[in-house]
Amino acid sequence: MKILSIKIKNLASIGEAFIDFTAEPLASTGIFAITGATGAGKSTLLDAICLALYGKTPRYDLARESGVELLDASGSTISQGDVKSILMDGTATGLAQITFAGIDKQIYRATWQVRRAKDSITGRLQSDTIQLFNVSTSTPFAEKKTETLAEIEKLVGLNFHQFTRSVLLAQGDFTAFLKADKDSKASLLEKLTGTEIYSQISIA
Repeated sequence: MKILSIKIKNLASIGEAFIDFTAEPLASTGIFAITGATGAGKSTLLDAICLALYGKTPRYDLARESGVELLDASGSTISQGDVKSILMDGTATGLAQITFAGIDKQIYRATWQVRRAKDSITGRLQSDTIQLFNVSTSTPFAEKKTETLAEIEKLVGLNFHQFTRSVLLAQGDFTAFLKADKDSKASLLEKLTGTEIYSQISIA
């Protein structure tokens, strides 16, 4: 799996952003850093990747454990760990979109969206949605959210926990990987290195 581009609209501190890894200067850059002042949107970039692919993020999962409730623009309360609370204040719609090459070598576009009722900035937050589109064949994956998430996971080749312990390490998760039991660690390393075939041969 390879991320080709990231598109963000109205998430946290980012109004609109588009990052194309297939265009210069990033196309020929071997390694780069995401830098900026506090609140510039560094973590939001990482959140957007997870939202588009899995519909959740490590940061918001951790915040859910606090049990803190926030006052929403609609006048109702919302859990600090609810990913829909990432919608920028004063806006009615937001999205995170990732274009990526799947493990089947085809190009896909995964889109996570959130909106307020009646597209009003004071409307109640509606259920978030996930969509998947096969760019290579110009066909949508027209299934329910759970099936769409399962299909994206299959195309990425990693589940959420494996992805956030290898491709995108949230703060503190590297320690979690190092302390993981040997079976969990072995499963992840097999997927990353493509050596799961040896386990299958051993079983056979």
